[in-house]
Amino acid sequence: MGMNETPSANRVHIGFFGRRNAGKSSIVNVVTGQDLAVVSQVKGTTTDPVYKAMELLPLGPVMIIDTPGIDDEGDLGELRVRKSRQVLNKTDVAVLVIDAAGSKTQEDEELIALFREKKINYVVAYNKADLAGEEMARTGDELLVSAKTGYNIEKLKEQIAALAVTEESKLKIVGDLINPSDFVVLVTPIDKAAPKGRLILPQQQTIRDILEADATAIVVKEFELRETLESLGKKPKLVITDSQVFAKVSADTPPDIFLTSFSILFARYKGTLEPAVKGAKALESLEDGDRILISEGCTHHRQCDDIGTVKLPRWIKNYTQKQMNIEFTSGREFPDNLSPYKLIVHCGGCMLNEREMKYRGQCAADQGVPFTNYGILIAYMQGILKRSVAMFPNILAEIDDDDYGQ
Repeated sequence: MGMNETPSANRVHIGFFGRRNAGKSSIVNVVTGQDLAVVSQVKGTTTDPVYKAMELLPLGPVMIIDTPGIDDEGDLGELRVRKSRQVLNKTDVAVLVIDAAGSKTQEDEELIALFREKKINYVVAYNKADLAGEEMARTGDELLVSAKTGYNIEKLKEQIAALAVTEESKLKIVGDLINPSDFVVLVTPIDKAAPKGRLILPQQQTIRDILEADATAIVVKEFELRETLESLGKKPKLVITDSQVFAKVSADTPPDIFLTSFSILFARYKGTLEPAVKGAKALESLEDGDRILISEGCTHHRQCDDIGTVKLPRWIKNYTQKQMNIEFTSGREFPDNLSPYKLIVHCGGCMLNEREMKYRGQCAADQGVPFTNYGILIAYMQGILKRSVAMFPNILAEIDDDDYGQ
C-alpha cells in the first residue's frame, strides 16, 4: 500500500440494507456511478456482503458495503441475514432501501431499531419512485429515489455525506501528543510478513501522522536504538516500538523519555485503551484448561514465528505457567458468543475501523470477558505497562501498582 492511499479502517463505512429485491444493489451502483453489485430480478442475488473501497464525492474515501436481503429464508438465508447484521458493527452511515410500492415491514422496523440502538446515523431511501409516483415524497430521514431514472440520487448522496463522521473529528494516532519540531524515534523491526519494500500499516500511518504534526520521525531497527539516541544531540519526545521488541527497547531507552508501542497508540486511536489496560491483569487469574481467544483484524500469511499465533501463546504460557486452550480468529471473524473465554487478546486493529473495534470491546464487556491487546499484554508481562502508558495520565491513574505488579 502506498503512503498516499487511505487505509480501509480510516474510510467512512456506508452500508446499504433492505429486503430482497428492494433495489439495494441498484441504488449502490447508481450512488457510486459504477457497477459494483450484481443486479437481478432473482431474489437473493447478493449472497454475501460486498465491500468496495472508493472515492465518493462529496465525502472522499469511503467503504461501500452492499448486504444480502434481511428477509432471506432457510438455513443458508439465516446465515446471510446474520452476516448483514454483523455489517452494522462497522457501519458509520446506514442506508435502508425500501420498495416505494410498499411500506415498512417488520424487518425494516427492526433494522431501524438496531440503527438507533447502535447509534448509527441512517437514511431511509424509498426506491422505484418511477413506479410509485413522486407524490409520495418523504421528509426528515426518509427520501423517495429512483435507481432507474436517477431521481433524488444526488440528494441521497448529500444526505449520506451530512450524516458521516469525518476524519477531522477523530483522535490522532500520535499527532496530538507531540509539537512541531519534536523528534520521535520509531523502532521498526523488519516484519517478515510484510511484502519486501513495505512497512506494516501501523508504522506507515504513524510516520504520516508525525509528519503532518510538523515533527521529525526517525526510524531505526531495534539494535540501532541505543546508538541513535546517543548520537541525536537532542532528546526525543517519544520512542514508539513494535511490541515484539518491547523489552529490549525499554532497556535501551532512558527513563526520562516517554516510551510506548504502536499497538498501545492504536488502542487509544480506536477507543479501546482504557478497557484494554484494565483487562491485562486478568492474566493473573487464569487456570489450567481456560480458553483464550487471540483475534487479529487482518489476514496474512503466517510466518514460522508469527506474533499472534506463535509468540504470544508462548509468552502467555511462560508467564502464567498454565496449560490453556488458545484459539484464533482473523479478519472479519469474531464470535458472537464470547462467554466460553477467560480473556480476549486483540491486535491493534489497524485494519478495523473505530466502530468495529469498540463493538468488539463492548461485546466482551457485555459478556463479562476481559479484553486487552497485544502491546498492552506484552508490556504487562514484561513489567513495563506503567511506563508504556505514562504519557496518558488518565490511564496511568487506573493502574494500581499492587494489582499490576509494576
